[in-house]
Amino acid sequence: MQYRFLGNSGIKVSEICFGTMTFGGTGYWKNIGATNQTDANELVELAIENGINFFDTADIYSNGLAEEILGKALGTKRQNVIIATKVYGRMSNGLNDIGLSRHHIIEACNASLKRLKTDYIDLYQVHNFDPFTPLEETLNALTELVKSGKVRYIGCSNFTGWQLMKAIAISEKYNLEKFITLQAYYSLMARELELELIPLCKDQKIGILPWSPLAGGFLTGKYRRNMPRPEGARRSNPENQFLQFDEEKGYDIIEVLDGVAKNHNATVSQVALRFLLEKHVVSSIIIGVRTKAHLLDNIRASNWKLTDEEIKSIDMISRPPRLYPYWMQEFVQRDR
Repeated sequence: MQYRFLGNSGIKVSEICFGTMTFGGTGYWKNIGATNQTDANELVELAIENGINFFDTADIYSNGLAEEILGKALGTKRQNVIIATKVYGRMSNGLNDIGLSRHHIIEACNASLKRLKTDYIDLYQVHNFDPFTPLEETLNALTELVKSGKVRYIGCSNFTGWQLMKAIAISEKYNLEKFITLQAYYSLMARELELELIPLCKDQKIGILPWSPLAGGFLTGKYRRNMPRPEGARRSNPENQFLQFDEEKGYDIIEVLDGVAKNHNATVSQVALRFLLEKHVVSSIIIGVRTKAHLLDNIRASNWKLTDEEIKSIDMISRPPRLYPYWMQEFVQRDR
């Protein structure tokens, strides 16, 4: 396992981050996974044995159950790992039990600490942008948590470029804690991040934590053109999927990944993950697995490199449409 600095911080995390969205599996989250405590214990232990020191969760995953399961699974190993969790989502019918107000952030943090059985959260992330709460209020509350020792670093998730840059400017203006990471949807099926957010994060030294890097399991290689869909998989019924994309283009991408995988005695999943790891702005990739075999397969995406030619071929087949004003800027700058 290789390690990288977490954004513009002094701590190192494994290139592969263990995501716990599959833990618990109640309500809405049942379709994603329903890993129980016993299985979670074994997966977490296996992950640590293979060098993973970074675990990501959220209070909203199975309404807190994922955090509880992770806390129990880590047990005495907690001091040796980096834990990231998130705040924003509705946790009850309480009128103010949602969003990024000072009230909700502080209450949610205390609840997450209790569920995780820990005294501090390494990376506390706002799960979404809250248009109803001033960013000043949100950042002040997060800064209070850092000063109190309950949180060590802060990050954000699912922000647009202007929202992230505004937050950075506010932090600088009022000497508040800055986001050191952006957790965002990034895969070969969704490269829109490269238009604005990746250049922003490079410029501001913010680490990117891709979620769903295999596009909800589509880039595992088990989905093939003109072949029956695997039963019981996340995308067995694509119409009901949260992630929507052009599957025909996806099949073209998988064919290229398959060829590259053969060159490295690797799998389609490993090549898809490796492509993202070639982006130096990426601090760690969040994987969601339900079996030991899948976990070990994903871990093997670390420790090797794609050739320049392979990166070029994958880039060409998966490149997103060039939107204005990006193509105009590229055109004007071509002779600089």
